[in-house]
Amino acid sequence: MTPQPSRPGYATEFADDYDRFFGKPGISGTTVDALAALAGTGPVLELGIGTGRIALPLRARGIDVHGIDGSEAMLGRLRAKPAGAEVPVTLGDFSQVPVTGSFSLVYLAAGTFFELRDQESQARCFVNVARRLTPGGLFVFDSHVPEALARAAGGSEVVAEDEDHLVLCHRRVDPSVQRYRSHYVIHEDGRTRHLRVEFRYAGHGELDLMAGRAGLRLRERWGSWAGGPFTKDSAYHVSLYERP
Repeated sequence: MTPQPSRPGYATEFADDYDRFFGKPGISGTTVDALAALAGTGPVLELGIGTGRIALPLRARGIDVHGIDGSEAMLGRLRAKPAGAEVPVTLGDFSQVPVTGSFSLVYLAAGTFFELRDQESQARCFVNVARRLTPGGLFVFDSHVPEALARAAGGSEVVAEDEDHLVLCHRRVDPSVQRYRSHYVIHEDGRTRHLRVEFRYAGHGELDLMAGRAGLRLRERWGSWAGGPFTKDSAYHVSLYERP
């Protein structure tokens, strides 16, 4: 049986609150700016489109965005937003890239690539993306640096907070299987909810190898969506893979 991405359970639980808790405008805006500059002539495809917090601003700039997501709940939130019903979306496993046509840009944001839970699924995603890219097209996504994940493990982070709610995240890393688990604790309306989300991380060398085997080559690697340099101190990176 092909392992499935972790997104459906995570997304079903958070569909109603995802934008409120995780859609930080400054971060989303920088990501949108970068992707708009890379979109070329389009169309473009977002894997793990979710509620459309990246796709809808791109469409507002005149970019023809299509999407794939494994959660009907998330897609329902997308369709409920202004212009959301106009976005062509496919419900399915994004590692399979179950769409037709070609794209000048295929992208993921917010670490979504690593919701694919094993190396096989991640490598398959590279292969299927390469088949959908136009010559010169780009596959772009962000990734944590494994060493930075390890340093952050064990501590708690305030994800969102106001007078009505508090969202905390506690992370654990298991380097023996390249997995990190995020434990979310949500305090709201006098009650507490818990959710565990698990991801399979990979270093940039492993990602480059997957890309090369899929026929893609690394064009650039940034230290942030703002385009800064990737250095030994970077906590994450944005990789741009090109189809020759």
